[in-house]
Amino acid sequence: MSGSPDDDIEELRKKKMEELRDRAQDDQGDAQQARREQAEAQKQALLRQHLTDGARKRLNTVEMSKPEFAKQVEQQVIALARSGRIQDQIDEEQMKELLQELKPDDDGFNIRRR
Repeated sequence: MSGSPDDDIEELRKKKMEELRDRAQDDQGDAQQARREQAEAQKQALLRQHLTDGARKRLNTVEMSKPEFAKQVEQQVIALARSGRIQDQIDEEQMKELLQELKPDDDGFNIRRR
């Protein structure tokens, strides 16, 4: 072995502590992942509850091209649902209106000739 029994015991103790630290980090990462998955499942359940199939399809279509904008719309729908401001389900026409309202103003360039 490496030397005295005390050195061996100390080396085993260090290895065991490293293993415990690694395992604790893995457990913490698993718990965070589980919380994220649970939050995502709750979000999807709320969206299913408050959006018709057509509205969900339209939102999914938007998500393909503009994922950040789709997340903003999802958050808005969830906020409306949690505050009790959605009476029925949001249909496709209402989703179009909501998308239009939340769409960022893209003025682009205005070139004026004098």
